[in-house]
Amino acid sequence: MLHPDFVLAFREAAPYINAFRGKTFVVAVNGESLARGNLYGLAQDLNLLVSLGVRIVLVHGARPQIDEQLRLRGIARHFHQGRRVTDGPTLEAVKSAVGGLRHDLEAFLSMGMPNSPMHGAHLRVAGGNFVTAQPLGVIDGVDMQYSGRVRKIDTEAINERLNRGELVLTSLIGYSPTGEAFNMTMEEVACHTAIELKAEKLIFLVQGHGLVDADGVLHNAISADQAEAIYQRGISSEECRLSLPYAIRATREGVVRSHLVSHDDDGALLVELFTDYGTGTMIARDSLVKIREASIEDVGDILALIRPLQEQGILIKRSREHLEMQIRNYSVLEHDDRIAACVAMLPFPEDGMAELACLAVSADRRNSGFGDLLVQHVEQRARLYGYKALFILTTQTAHWFAERGFVAANIEQLPQSRRELYNHNRRSKVLIKAL
Repeated sequence: MLHPDFVLAFREAAPYINAFRGKTFVVAVNGESLARGNLYGLAQDLNLLVSLGVRIVLVHGARPQIDEQLRLRGIARHFHQGRRVTDGPTLEAVKSAVGGLRHDLEAFLSMGMPNSPMHGAHLRVAGGNFVTAQPLGVIDGVDMQYSGRVRKIDTEAINERLNRGELVLTSLIGYSPTGEAFNMTMEEVACHTAIELKAEKLIFLVQGHGLVDADGVLHNAISADQAEAIYQRGISSEECRLSLPYAIRATREGVVRSHLVSHDDDGALLVELFTDYGTGTMIARDSLVKIREASIEDVGDILALIRPLQEQGILIKRSREHLEMQIRNYSVLEHDDRIAACVAMLPFPEDGMAELACLAVSADRRNSGFGDLLVQHVEQRARLYGYKALFILTTQTAHWFAERGFVAANIEQLPQSRRELYNHNRRSKVLIKAL
């Protein structure tokens, strides 16, 4: 029995599988997420990524686990400017907490039980002194002692293990050339590792569904500048507040994409990576949305966009040959380097008018405002050419265009050459917008 949903999902994931093979992902999971559980689901997903040829570096934190070790030892916590002050006894608690978590993670990542998604996986986990640290020193008169920052990432050693198909596991402890251990933040280690490895992605696993701003709006895909503006206005999630500055920095320093993805929702990591719509927040250095003139190579994508609307009778049928001949009149909107919408502007210079035609947005992006962006794009182009008005012919979307300033008109107001091509059987409504 065929399962259409599975077939469609697998086909949707195929381009991403192909694109991610051989690429490096740095996955950062904080101690709070690990304390909430779901290590089994995380291990499954990481095993799957490695089996698909993705090079994985897993960086883990341990904040609540360190706090618990301090409580058990009767040691008070001390912070300065949001950083833990790590004296000798506190460092021993850090080592104990990190060691315990590392043992748990390696155990889950090594599972290959029969009748499980990881059966026969045989994932090898590599560890080592990959992170060289240096002390924070004295800040505002406070000696941070064994609290440190990243000095260097041993990318050669990490790449050597990734090339063998191993998963590299690192923590928030780094070592100095003099043999001392320093307590750093997981976020900083993950960020530096991603930047120095020139990673394709830096992924923070957090509580919640991603970046939610002060107004409660979840942002699915934004630029680094937009993310910084949201951060400055304030965000309620403590985990996102800690991760976001490093996600922004990574994208500005060469990492292709950063993500904030739910650790609580089983499979959220896979949905974020292998679907068009995602499930968390993706951050890129520049805007993810770009509008450009179409080229002959885009004809196949444009046909795929307009076919469903043609079948519904919303758009008239256009052949490949027609599109190839008219391609210079078309523009496409790319979202994350994939074409998600298209529009045409057909010129009638003798009448000082242009027709806005063939506006189509992919089904999964209909609520993203892409249609508005393309209408604005055509209006700007028309003004650039000195046209005084835009017109459209539509059978089912008149109200949508009316909400955007188009006014009902009659056939006689169309350019003469366009009137001669009017299909009276289709009975399209005419709307005009003065520019």
